[in-house]
Formats: sequence, C-alpha cells, structure tokens
Amino acid sequence: MKFFVDTADVAEIKDIAATGLLDGVTTNPSLILKSGRPMLETIKEICSIVPGPVSAETVSTDYKTMLEEGRKLAKLAKNVTVKVPLTPDGLKTCKALREEGTMVNVTLCFSAGQALLAAKAGASFISPFVGRIDDQGHDGMELIHEIMTIYTQYPHFKTEVLVASVRHTQHVIQAAKMGAHVATVPPNIIRQLFKHVLTDNGLKAFLDDWAKTGQSIL
Repeated sequence: MKFFVDTADVAEIKDIAATGLLDGVTTNPSLILKSGRPMLETIKEICSIVPGPVSAETVSTDYKTMLEEGRKLAKLAKNVTVKVPLTPDGLKTCKALREEGTMVNVTLCFSAGQALLAAKAGASFISPFVGRIDDQGHDGMELIHEIMTIYTQYPHFKTEVLVASVRHTQHVIQAAKMGAHVATVPPNIIRQLFKHVLTDNGLKAFLDDWAKTGQSIL
C-alpha cells in the first residue's frame, strides 16, 4: 500500500518524508486555508519535497474553467495530480486532462457506481471518503470493499483506489487488508501507526538495562 499524507503543512510533510514512508501528498481547499499560505506557491514547494503524486484541487464547477485551472496546476510540476470532483463536468475534465498526460484524482466519491464512472473516465485515482460515510452511520470500509471487487473484475481499469477521510489507524489496516492501492492519512494518524505499548515498554526495558552497563557506543 502507498502512503500519502493529507496535509498542506510543509513542515509536517518534510518531517514525514524523512522517514522514507511517504509516497505522495493530497491537499484540498480546506487544507490550503489551514496552511495560511498561497496555494500555487505551496503546491510547488510540496512537489519539490515529494517526488510522488501531489494532489492539487480545482475550485470551479463548470468544465471550461475547471479544465483551465487543471492545466495551470499541472504546469507547476511534473508530479502534480489535478483533483476534480465526481460530477459530470469533473469527469469531462478528468478525461481531457488524462488525454493530455496529466494525472487526475477524482474526489468526493461516496458510492461504487461513482467509482465505476471515474475508472471509465480514466482517473488516475479515485478518492472514496470513508470517514464521512462513517459519520452518517454507515460503514465506509464497505464502500472500499465494493470498489475493489468491481475494479478487480476489469484488469483494464488502471484507476487506483485512494482511501480518503481516514479517521483512525484501523481505517488504514482494513484498507490494506482489502488491497486498496493508497491511503491518504493525516499526519497524526501516520504517527499513531508507529505506536504500541509493548514497543514502548520493550524499549524502556532495553534502555534501562543498557544504562546499568555503564557503557557508551559513542
């Protein structure tokens, strides 16, 4: 499974990228707002840090303007992935950008039918929002299962399932078990994946014993 980090915070991206675990980045207008920085400048800097796909979202709803925005975003760096909504105009934009060689992430997916349409439009990534489905009292991971079942029936589909709106570590683990290609994860959830009480206890015991030896490696 590929790990993308879901943030526009450049400092967080640099820190996580240093682990060697980071395969890409996703941003959206809300994350850009939170960063407090100009969008184009931020995306360009992120692309210089992470060689993998960096999602930058269009903010128009009509095909003509969305396509213009997508083309402008794509010119920022070779690894920009233009993010478009799962609407008729969004999928038209997806098709046009893909024909031009631009990676496209189709976002705000909430049904298997929508995911099927995105794959047929040639999307590079489809982003089902599992956490938001959970918020409505349904099982977001069931949607991932449905999409993976459909996609595996059609090997000619090249669209990767990018699990989004991840709220906890079990979303990541369950998605990996289902064979989802990518999880885009907030920085705090990535850090939670490192944590286990037995790891902490074991490390403490080793360090306590090492201190008793009175030795130093350096």
